[in-house]
Amino acid sequence: MNITGNYIAGKICFSSSNETLPVYDPATGQAVREVTQSSKQEVQEAIAVAHAAFDSWSRTTPLRRARILFKFKSLLEQHSDELAALIVSEHGKVWSDAMGELTRGMEVVEFACGIPHLQKGEFSSDVGSGVDSYSLMQPLGVVAGITPFNFPAMVPMWMFPIALACGNTFVLKPPALAPSAAVKMAELLSEAGLPDGVFNVVHCGNDQAEPLCSDPRIQAVSFVGSSAVAEHIYKTASAYGKRVQAFGAAKNHAIVMPDADLEATVNAIMGGAYGSAGERCMALPVVVAVGDETADKLIARLTPLVQALKVGPGCLRGSEENEMGPVVSRAHQQKVLGYIDKGVAEGAQLVVDGRNFTPAGYEEGYYVGGTLFDNVTPEMTIWKEEIFGPVLSVVRARDYDSALELVNGHEFGNGSAIFTSNGHAAREFVHDVQAGMVGVNIPVPVPMAFHSFGGWKRSVFGDLNVHGPDGVRFYTRMKTATVRWPAGQQTVSEFSMPTLG
Repeated sequence: MNITGNYIAGKICFSSSNETLPVYDPATGQAVREVTQSSKQEVQEAIAVAHAAFDSWSRTTPLRRARILFKFKSLLEQHSDELAALIVSEHGKVWSDAMGELTRGMEVVEFACGIPHLQKGEFSSDVGSGVDSYSLMQPLGVVAGITPFNFPAMVPMWMFPIALACGNTFVLKPPALAPSAAVKMAELLSEAGLPDGVFNVVHCGNDQAEPLCSDPRIQAVSFVGSSAVAEHIYKTASAYGKRVQAFGAAKNHAIVMPDADLEATVNAIMGGAYGSAGERCMALPVVVAVGDETADKLIARLTPLVQALKVGPGCLRGSEENEMGPVVSRAHQQKVLGYIDKGVAEGAQLVVDGRNFTPAGYEEGYYVGGTLFDNVTPEMTIWKEEIFGPVLSVVRARDYDSALELVNGHEFGNGSAIFTSNGHAAREFVHDVQAGMVGVNIPVPVPMAFHSFGGWKRSVFGDLNVHGPDGVRFYTRMKTATVRWPAGQQTVSEFSMPTLG
């Protein structure tokens, strides 16, 4: 069976321990490959390689770095089918969703190609007599990324294109459940002309990854995953003096107003709730309907659509493509089914039951059918916790203010949306909702690459978000120079604070 290896110093290599983990195809439940598992010492060796490559790469001109990224984007396009096939076989999402993931990732590469403009800094002439002042946006050094299973290509591309464009070197720890796309991207970076050691991929367990948070050669850590782990990484890496952006769980909500376009809203909710089997940090698992009449109409429209979802393997394309694939693993399947059980036990009305669902011929796959709950209340576990599966909860609120209070009372504040035909209500919602990303008649309000992605509250730990302007700020540090040349030299000693003006 093929083994997915590390990618260090420009080549694929395997752990000297010969330890591997199986990688399963969620559609079939069968192992399709193995992934090497590195020791803590081998992680440190990857950091050392990146550290040795930093000086030369940081001194490479921004324009030359951008040209490598331009070539990398072209290679991503040429190899998109191969990358999508890896994503489908390891994550389980349907083909068009895998291609969409690659497209959104490549948009960040496009943004990073503008680094000569984005890294210009500032200049002020004559801040004093014969004195100029200017700023430099310089790279940090070696930076690390720890990424989740649900977007094995896009989430790394939130991080490393900007980090590399800014002159940093990178060590990436991909997820064990979906490790192979990261290695393929590393190979394409080398083919694009990236020097050996600038971008490295190392597969390991959480304990073995500890140097990514503690090694003094690592200057910054980017993480996407659960809130508990995000908080741990933020506290640990920050204690070692590192910059951290750590993104955690989400429980995104959509308020549906009585004046919403019902057909368009239902279609949007279906994609937001069940796309990628709900395994998105920007999924839409909760609808807060304003008024019982609105809720009744939504349930009536949603029920037959959820029942009719085409669920099956993600490898089919075109007219045969399924709308939803399996969840990522057997353990996660059992976790999602447990949440459905909990919802029933706590009194939610189960309108469509996705338990005991198996597509013909795929009895060993990790499937959960589309599930719909009504009359969910804030006391219930399925309201409080991130399910990360194809489970949609409808909550009933008597008016807009009550709906907003419910949404803002949740511990997570990643994304939120409103569906309405009223411009005033939409404007008030955008202003008042306590979430980092907001949609108006858009179910999954993921910002474009030239804006920054990030939530509020326990959905994020750290001050700077990914990609966009925040991404450039995160991967650079400002240095300000104040300069006077010999013709303007002072002729007497001055012992008070210089004012220059």
